[in-house]
Amino acid sequence: MTVRRFFNHPYYILAELLVFFIALPSVIIFGRLAPWMFTFLWAGGAYCFLIYRYVMCQDQRGRLWHLEALSWPHIRLVVLRWVIACAGMVAFLYWYDASRLMWGMSIPPERMAMIFLLYPVLSALPQEFIYCSFFFRRYGHIFKSNWAMVWASALLFAYAHCLYINPVAPGLGVIAGLIFASTYVKTRSLALVSIEHGLYGNALFFIGLGYYFISGAVPTQ
Repeated sequence: MTVRRFFNHPYYILAELLVFFIALPSVIIFGRLAPWMFTFLWAGGAYCFLIYRYVMCQDQRGRLWHLEALSWPHIRLVVLRWVIACAGMVAFLYWYDASRLMWGMSIPPERMAMIFLLYPVLSALPQEFIYCSFFFRRYGHIFKSNWAMVWASALLFAYAHCLYINPVAPGLGVIAGLIFASTYVKTRSLALVSIEHGLYGNALFFIGLGYYFISGAVPTQ
């Protein structure tokens, strides 16, 4: 059996899905390893990229990015939905924990600028590659329909956010996961869905919900 056939064997793919998207996040959650989340994210992204590039044999330039999806109709929908979601996030935080509203304003401007610049590239992009580009093409035969794929991606995305040990992160993760997966299933564009994720992430930090994705994590002690 060749290496490619081994990694593409149905049993390996099923085991990979269970280990990578359920077992590994469980270890991070119950081991309180949130401070190491970026190490796990980038290592996981590297694994997915290697499988995607050398095992699944996908064209990295055209089929991965789908830059043609960065058209005004798609961007308009993304921005409109983002504006509505931002209003919803403000309303939710005001109801849930008004003391955190605009928590991002307390962050030094230079640090906030760094978050705005780096979050879309270092966090949003690898997450969307894993939970959209890789997930949809690797496990499509398991979940069959686009609807099932969207929900599976969103729920697993939310489960990974349980590492912050608070109900807000995974709760928002389900909603965000549904939004991002829905965008991806319509456009198949890693470029568009990463931009969309970056918009939501930056708004989340500015509004104050970012507290539950940084300070909300329980440190290992």
